[in-house]
Amino acid sequence: MVRETTLNKLIEMRLTAMADVLRAQFNDPSYEKLSFEERFGILVDTEYNSRKNRRLTRLIKNARFDIPTACIADINYSSGRLLNKDLIMRLSSCDYIANKYNVIIMGASGSGKSYLACALGLQACQQFYKVRYIRLPEMLAELAIAKDEGTYPKVFHQFRKPQLLIIDEWMLVSLSESEAKNLFEIIHARHKRASTIFCSQFSPAGWHAKIGMNPLADSVLDRIVHDSYTIEIKNKPGQEHSMREIYGIKR
Repeated sequence: MVRETTLNKLIEMRLTAMADVLRAQFNDPSYEKLSFEERFGILVDTEYNSRKNRRLTRLIKNARFDIPTACIADINYSSGRLLNKDLIMRLSSCDYIANKYNVIIMGASGSGKSYLACALGLQACQQFYKVRYIRLPEMLAELAIAKDEGTYPKVFHQFRKPQLLIIDEWMLVSLSESEAKNLFEIIHARHKRASTIFCSQFSPAGWHAKIGMNPLADSVLDRIVHDSYTIEIKNKPGQEHSMREIYGIKR
């Protein structure tokens, strides 16, 4: 009766992993050889690891990665690609997030920008940073709709809050004046407060015209370029094959 009461209390307190291990200890005589401290340590370790795993699963789900299986260890440094492996490995430590720096990933369509960004994002989740992945066209559309529906502060907070925001398809097309203003508000709110990964087919020199030839473009670039690491995905001459071709991916 005492055992069942204890188990029920653990479940009521949502210590389900601990309850499962305690039940196993009750049913397995081999645990009787262990001291109280050892048995209690097993209970605590199990509950602790279970909660950490659930938290990691939740962070990955909330990040909404385009490639949720991306992994730093699986990055292809061959296939003619000129990747800075040392820089990527340094970024995998996530120190840039702690220091509120950004990352600019440049490369042609199909070069693996999204994979690399998602791999860095998953690495950040594994260190329990809050991450969000989104394509720039989708983000701008959500902000525009939010302004029309009166929910702008709530949606704005969703993009301001993550410790790492991954913006894919950055400056793929030119922005309208209202889109440029909304984008500036996001970039300004995150400047030196959180980190952002920008995936683009163009270098920062080409972003200016996409934002518009006005002081707003200067302000956006000023808040990005000077506090960013840059990864440029290039190919050796004569080996200009996209990663989609190499892996047979159709998108």
